[in-house]
Amino acid sequence: MTPNQFRRLALSFPESAEQSHMGHPDFRVRGKIFATLNYPSKGWGMVKLTPDQQQEFVKMDGKTFVPVKGKWGQQESTNVELKSAREELLAEALEAAWRNAAPKTLLGQFSPGLTK
Repeated sequence: MTPNQFRRLALSFPESAEQSHMGHPDFRVRGKIFATLNYPSKGWGMVKLTPDQQQEFVKMDGKTFVPVKGKWGQQESTNVELKSAREELLAEALEAAWRNAAPKTLLGQFSPGLTK
């Protein structure tokens, strides 16, 4: 997975937009961040998952999905090692993160599996 592939997947969701936060490209839905690139460094991304989702993705692929260190990792932030990420699994994680950030009015207009 390359940064551009991560970007393409993140921007494939309805009303997703790329902006910047703290010097990192981020991806938002109606102003709420659901993913970031180059955090904590190049070659990494971040998705905002619930604690249960985070645990599930870490269990499925603990090399690719790693809780962010400290308080942020306990509150949704999950790092993604891009070089080991499989597109299908990353797309699922990005969709979960997008759904966590999207308002209910927007969610009601779209079905699960948006990237398929």
